[in-house]
Amino acid sequence: MSDARTQSYANHRRYFPLFHYVALPIVSLNVVMAAIAAVRRPNRATIWSFILALGIAAGFLAFRTMVLIVQTRVIRIEQRLRLAALLPDRLRPRIGELRVPQLVGLRFASDGERPALVERCLAGELKTADEVKRAVTTWQPDFLRA
Repeated sequence: MSDARTQSYANHRRYFPLFHYVALPIVSLNVVMAAIAAVRRPNRATIWSFILALGIAAGFLAFRTMVLIVQTRVIRIEQRLRLAALLPDRLRPRIGELRVPQLVGLRFASDGERPALVERCLAGELKTADEVKRAVTTWQPDFLRA
C-alpha cells in the first residue's frame, strides 16, 4: 500500500477514529450514565443497566487488547524473518535474544541501519521499543497497523 504521508517518531502513533473517537467515548459515557442512574434510582433495572454497561466496556477493551496482542505477534515473526535475511552471519544466531519490545521498535528502522541497532539492543543499550524508535535515523513508515 503506497501512502504519500510521511511518518516519524513524532507522529507514528495510530488512532482508529471509529474506535478511539466514536465507539470508546459512547461506551464510556454509557457506563457513566448507567452509574448515575443506578445511584439516583437504585432498582433492579438501573443496577442491571450499569452491570451491562460495564460488561460492554470490558468487552470493548478486551477486543482491543486481543487485536494488539495479535499485531505484536505478527510484528515479532515479521521482524525475525527480516533480521534473518539482513543480519551478518555473526549476529544471526542471536536474533532469539532480542525481546519483543526491541523487535517492535526495530520495525521502523531501514534495512541499512538495522544491524547496528540490533547490536545496540544486544549490548543492552536499547531496551524498550521507545528507545529503539528514538534511535532510528531513517524512519520506515508502517501505516498498516491496528
